[in-house]
This record gives sequence, C-alpha cells and structure tokens, in this order.
Amino acid sequence: MSRHMKTTVEIADGLFAEARKVAEREHTTLRSLVEEGLRKVVAERKRPARFRLRRASFKGQGLQPPLVESSCDRIRDMSYEGRGA
Repeated sequence: MSRHMKTTVEIADGLFAEARKVAEREHTTLRSLVEEGLRKVVAERKRPARFRLRRASFKGQGLQPPLVESSCDRIRDMSYEGRGA
C-alpha cells in the first residue's frame, strides 16, 4: 500500500509551463513527472560514487634496507637525482 503526502511546492513559471506541456504530450500528470524526477535525484544522490584507486603494485620485496627508515621527501629526492631537476 502506497501512502501519499500532500504538499505545496513553488516552481518557476517557465519550468512549470514546460512540465505541463511534457505531461500533456506524454498523456501523464504533472504529479507523475514530479515524482519521477524526485526518484531520479534521490537515487542519484543516495550513494555518491566512491573513488577507487586501481591496483598498481609491483612484485618485489618493498623498500631496500637503506631506505626503510627514510622519509617520503628523501625517497622523492633520490628518485629525481641526476635528472636535472
């Protein structure tokens, strides 16, 4: 059983006129169009798309012994040594 809530919504005149034309053309009601639009927006915003970093690891044994205790800055600097930076 579906329950309905009666409410008042203010809609810009131009959008209202366009929506009425669409409803008439599609032989439906303005209420149906509003409900359809709200369902789409709610579904779209329900769960934001999460960024997932792709797996990009390489085979190996991790950092070499001299670098295990090094800072990220030191490792970055070493990676650019001899490259004219």
